[in-house]
Amino acid sequence: MQNFTATYTDLYQISMAQVYFQKGKHKHKAIFDYFFRKLPFEGGYAIFAGLETVLEILEDFQFSTSDLDYLKDQGLDREFIEYLKDFKFQGTLTSTSEGDIVFPTRPVLQVEGNMVEAQLVETLLLNILNFQTLIATKASRIRKSAADAMLIDFGMRRAQGTGSYHASRAAFIGGFEATSNVAAGKDFNIPISGTMAHSFVQSYDEELTAFRDFAQSHPNTTVLLIDTYDTLKSGLLNAIKVGKEMESRGESLKGIRLDSGDLSYLAKKCRKALDEAGLHEVKIAASNQLDEYVIKSLKEQKGPIDVFGVGTNLVIGDPDAALDGVYKLAFANGKPRIKLSENLAKLTMPHKKQVYRMRNSKGELSGADAVTLREETEALHMNHPFDQSKSITFSNCSSEALLHPVMENGKRLYAPKTLTEIKTYSRNRLAEFTEEFQRFQNPHIYKIGLSNQLLEERDQLRNHYKNINS
Repeated sequence: MQNFTATYTDLYQISMAQVYFQKGKHKHKAIFDYFFRKLPFEGGYAIFAGLETVLEILEDFQFSTSDLDYLKDQGLDREFIEYLKDFKFQGTLTSTSEGDIVFPTRPVLQVEGNMVEAQLVETLLLNILNFQTLIATKASRIRKSAADAMLIDFGMRRAQGTGSYHASRAAFIGGFEATSNVAAGKDFNIPISGTMAHSFVQSYDEELTAFRDFAQSHPNTTVLLIDTYDTLKSGLLNAIKVGKEMESRGESLKGIRLDSGDLSYLAKKCRKALDEAGLHEVKIAASNQLDEYVIKSLKEQKGPIDVFGVGTNLVIGDPDAALDGVYKLAFANGKPRIKLSENLAKLTMPHKKQVYRMRNSKGELSGADAVTLREETEALHMNHPFDQSKSITFSNCSSEALLHPVMENGKRLYAPKTLTEIKTYSRNRLAEFTEEFQRFQNPHIYKIGLSNQLLEERDQLRNHYKNINS
């Protein structure tokens, strides 16, 4: 929807790229890791989303003529701007599959390319992957609470600007069935769904006439909003009347929507009245500041709600609002690189890497991902990233490599996957994790560790830089 040129970045990326160019370092090869340090929502997992969006953008990631004119006006070096005229992303991406379950510390995606291209894509990657991963994870939690009820993304009007567009995409991956966002529905092939606003009912002198006109205009998709005046004494009764009228014409009322009040109580009253009127197939939809906890409560109260429309809390990723994903240099100009910190949790991992998901002899998850050097073909032992007193030895286990080449020389290596394919894959992957990892309060911690070789390389590099910079 949006035209992402190479100026979709932070200024400091371009400023650093100019220095690389001027000092002849722009052709040096580099590897960057994308990962995050903390799970959102105090949960036990995250769902990786946004990869297909990134691949699509990177295939045509370059500077336009107007971009170059603008950068020239900002005082950038003329020779550097001449270099940028021919810039096109031609790097390689190795990534976790979109929709897979991911955890802190371990690489989720690696970018290989020259220093300029690998640096210039940083902001784009963080912007897309952090946001979509956050929203897909939130949607997954809501899906868990909703059980078999239908979920519709109603968040466009409350999102931060055009963020709603990619939020709809991510929500579908996480388990939603439809969106009210027409542009996202069209571009991503997501079913669209919507009812009416209170203003529609208010614009009529009589609620019943408003309902009748809407039903006449939308005979196959009518959902009536019944809480504009009085939910039970007016809206429900008029909806039943219109539902019976539609029935007599061979049509059917699809549903009613509750947008205020005690949703569980009102849903029970509505279900009883609809059933007594013979309108057993009419669905009850609910909206109004819903999230995984409210929906969980409604389910526990046995509120007969068939459809949940979730808006604000979904598309802003409440309460976290952002995933703390980072992009760190791991290898450059033939040498492993590391970032030191007094806080061990911010110590980065050097080298080209692979991540293995460990499974027992039955093929079941062992509750651990091992990070290794890329040339290692298996993980027999792993160490805690920051506490060397903790380690695990694997016996009678198999390992599944999680990082796969997805782009080479700036071109994707496979046909784009549909959202339905990604959603199905994600659902199946999450189903492998036991309830203890999926629960909302105090979930089990999924273990991430380093192979002996990677740990040794990291510690040697750490000591080296501490010594030469002390």
